[in-house]
Amino acid sequence: MIKVENLKKNFGTKLAVNGISFEVAKGEVLGFLGPNGAGKSTTMRMITGFITPTSGRVSVGGHDMIEDPVPAKRIIGYLPENAPSYSDMSVSGFLHFTAEIRGLSGEAKQKAVDRVIEMCFLQAVIHQSIETLSKGFRHRTCFAQSIIHDPEVLVLDEPTDGLDPNQKFEIRNLIRRMGEKKAIVFSTHILEEVEAVCSRAIIIDRGQIVANGTPAELKQRSENAGSVLLRVGNTQPGTLRHKVEQIAGVRSVTTLKEDGSSISLRVLPKAGVAHGDLARFIAGAGLTGTIEELHTEEGRLDEVFRSITLSDTAHSSSRK
Repeated sequence: MIKVENLKKNFGTKLAVNGISFEVAKGEVLGFLGPNGAGKSTTMRMITGFITPTSGRVSVGGHDMIEDPVPAKRIIGYLPENAPSYSDMSVSGFLHFTAEIRGLSGEAKQKAVDRVIEMCFLQAVIHQSIETLSKGFRHRTCFAQSIIHDPEVLVLDEPTDGLDPNQKFEIRNLIRRMGEKKAIVFSTHILEEVEAVCSRAIIIDRGQIVANGTPAELKQRSENAGSVLLRVGNTQPGTLRHKVEQIAGVRSVTTLKEDGSSISLRVLPKAGVAHGDLARFIAGAGLTGTIEELHTEEGRLDEVFRSITLSDTAHSSSRK
């Protein structure tokens, strides 16, 4: 549904997006991650035809965004950054207005407005002017306009920005349900959102894609993915660590915490040793003391994100 090929965007001398390519199929929810200034919003604006690329190609639903923009835009729902809207309109008036822009009229328009009001939980504020709304309700109103025409493609820039935890939960569930039948791209800084909603994630840094895979695949890039966490009570820490180091399949052991007679260790397996096998080796090693905790680590997206995206300070240092 979305095909991006070697997309580039310059703003003067600044190269904001540097030759990125990816595809999004129907039934796929793609999380778009990256530090501030990485090029996420610029890419999303080019996908929707809001700005023109310096070079490269975007097609949506088989329609080229430059050569054939109207049918491409017709099947897109877009929630821009900061959720812009007309502050002097009521919520109901704004949604009726956007429905008309999308070509809806009569009974179809009213049904569409009623549908998104219910989906986005706007019943309590439909007659309020947008300028009187909280940030969360204002954001949900703009989210509602993006789906009012039931588009096949959704491009959402920070869709849960400004929402409280309950509202975030509702919107995440909504995105997950819609993602079964639509192609969705959304940017976020909330990594737990990626695990909760996305079937795939892309990490972009300095205008280039630096990682692309399912959340599970990305977590496997974590330094501690596949390690075993072990906590043993009623034991001698030094003796225990030495004995764990002698277990078959153990590559290294790191002490995480010592608390009296209790010790917590991170145990890394040797190459080719499955973490499940390592956990069984440890459980069957006859260790002295009481095993209080024994589980494997899947890896963490925040560790992966930090390891493959560099701060501006790091970039500057690397150039010196």
